[in-house]
Formats: sequence, C-alpha cells, structure tokens
Amino acid sequence: MQRPLLSFVIFIAVFSAIVAGVHYYLWQRLIRAPELGPLWHRVGSVALVVLASLVPLGLLLTRALPRHIAGVVAGVVYTWVGLAVLLFFLLLTSELVRLGAHGLTALLNQPLDGERRTFLSRALAGAAGALAMGFGVAGAASALGEVAVRPVRVRLRRLPAAMSGFRVVQLTDLHIGPTIGRAWLERVVARVNALEPDLVAITGDLVDGSVEELREHTAPLADLRAKHGVFFVTGNHEYYSGAEAWIAELRRLGVTVLRNERVSIGDGEHGFDLAGVDDWSSRGMGRGHGPDLARALAGRDPSRELVLLAHQPKQILEAAERGVGLQLSGHTHGGQIFPWNFFVRLDQPYVAGLSSHGDSQIYVSRGTGYWGPPMRVGAPSEISLIELEGAAAAEAVA
Repeated sequence: MQRPLLSFVIFIAVFSAIVAGVHYYLWQRLIRAPELGPLWHRVGSVALVVLASLVPLGLLLTRALPRHIAGVVAGVVYTWVGLAVLLFFLLLTSELVRLGAHGLTALLNQPLDGERRTFLSRALAGAAGALAMGFGVAGAASALGEVAVRPVRVRLRRLPAAMSGFRVVQLTDLHIGPTIGRAWLERVVARVNALEPDLVAITGDLVDGSVEELREHTAPLADLRAKHGVFFVTGNHEYYSGAEAWIAELRRLGVTVLRNERVSIGDGEHGFDLAGVDDWSSRGMGRGHGPDLARALAGRDPSRELVLLAHQPKQILEAAERGVGLQLSGHTHGGQIFPWNFFVRLDQPYVAGLSSHGDSQIYVSRGTGYWGPPMRVGAPSEISLIELEGAAAAEAVA
C-alpha cells in the first residue's frame, strides 16, 4: 500500500475511534441521563448512531463523489461535527457543575436523590445544547464571512534598512475543496491585491481534492499580484490530493513553488533570502519529497536575513538552529474551535501569532479558510499582512 493511502487509512481508523467515543459520551449525557422517556431514548439513540456513522462515511464520500454532491454531504456532516465538538466540550465542562452539586449536597448531608439528579442532568443537557447552537451559529458566521486582514510588524536584525516596510501577505490553509470554491477565492485574491503586497506567501494546505476536480476553483490564484512574486510550499493536505500534480498546476498558474529551495528577494546586498521546504510529514510521500532545510540553505551568506516558509510550526526547531530570522507557518488553524487550541499544543510548539524561539521568530497564521466544520470559534480566519522592519531603520526612527 502506498504511503499516502496508508496514512489516509490510518487517519480514518483513528478518526472513527475518536468519533465513536465522543458520540458515546454525548449519548450518556444527552439521552441516557436526562431520562426523557422511551421515545426520546429510542429516537435519540438511533439519531446519534446514524450521525456517528455518517462522520467517517462522509469523509470518504467527499473524496469519491462529484464536487457538487460532495459539497452538500460535507456541509451537512461537518456542520454536525462542529456541533458535536462544541457539545462535547460544553458537557465536559458541565461535569464540574455536576461534581460541585454532589459535593455541596453531601456537605449539607442532603445527597441528590434520583429525581434531583435527573433534573440536574436535564438542566445541564439543555444548557449545553443551547450554548452549542449559539456558538455554532456564531462560528459559522465567522468561518463563512469576510476574511479579516491581520497586520503584523516583525523586526529583523539583519534586514537592510532599505527593505524596511517590505510587505508580505501570507495565505495558508485555504482548503479549497468540497465547501470552499472559486467565488470565495476570488474575493480573497481581490483583497490581497488591494493590499499591494511586495510578496505573497502561501504556506500549504491550499487544496482538498485533485487537480481535475478543483482546477476551475483554484484558477483565481493566477490573478494574484505582488512585486516580487507569489511563492508556495506544500502542506500535508497536498500529499492527500496529489502533490506532484498540484505543484505542476501551481507553476502553470505562475506561482513559484519552493521545494527545499532558496531565492534572493530584492537587489543584491539590499535584499534578503527567502527559503521554502516541503511539509514536515512529507518524507516518503513521493520520490524526492521531504523537508531538507540544509539543502535549501546550502552556500548562503549568513550575514543576509533569512525568511523561511514552512507549513508546520514544529519546523522552527531546526530553523532556529540554522539561523532563520523569521519562519512563516500555518497548519494549526489557531485551534479553529475553542478549546481545541490547547490540544494542538501537544503536537506543535506554537499555535497562533508571533513568537520568539531563541534568536529566531515565528509567525503562525490561524489560516485563511477552514477544514472540516464550517465554523471558527475563538480563532477567526485571517489574511496576514506582515510588514518587515530592519533593526537599523527602527533604531534610527526611535
């Protein structure tokens, strides 16, 4: 079995196990504990079993069905996934209320009887359901609404004073696919061009689907305009969607794909180096694929400033050792649905925003699109407008 397929199968298996566990917990707290009668128990149980089964099935169907059908399936299934995640965390939080109620009544020597336990379960289930719907609606409005421009200023000690004010627009995790298409991307491209960037950096997870399915929907990328060009590095989702074909398609659209490569930006000594590496997880995903920062930086002048495009934040660990001044990454979506950002920390050293790592800096975008649930709760999408500032120029102004 080829590695991309094997990785996807493993992902489906793990994902299905997690989905089953979450839905069992929802059944316990929303169906069993409230004791709303035989009809509710029967209907609710069947509904949760069906919904749990639809989640991994929907993930598979969105890859197999024509896009116009897959979009409907994905919209329904992933909307439920978002609501299920919100319900899960809200009910998990409600366990503290339940524990507090049991502790208080025990102290008062009036332990909860069956009737009061049932009332408490119904109240907590109803509150969780209402809050989940509210957060879900707000999250959908955030994900599906206009993407905000997020300005960021980064001071780089080796950046020539003449390059101060250099504007990089970062797009990442657009996830063009079943539920995000051409019309949305056209609006994003128009907003980027209106910013008049010096350079556009697309840091992976651009697509969820093949070139054949999505060529029409990614076509607006050809309209991106930047003085020094548009650059791209692969994310993990490109390797689920046919990385080689997408690399060729992006080059056809006029996008420069950096595969463990480095280019000079600006004029000679009044410029800086821009490097890009393959996604952290791409080794073995195809002939010659895999991050190789040493290759990208071979022979470079260490006195020049260095900006690295790398999809996953964890790539900063090597980047800092090799003298990278600034790394631009995505991948995390900022957690996308709170409090998932805390779990992202288990895999990535940084989740969102600008951070220092030793003598290096890293900016992690929360992403321009979304993956899975069409919701963003506590982690709004962004078009990152990064203005580079030379240390010498900043000192002169001060």
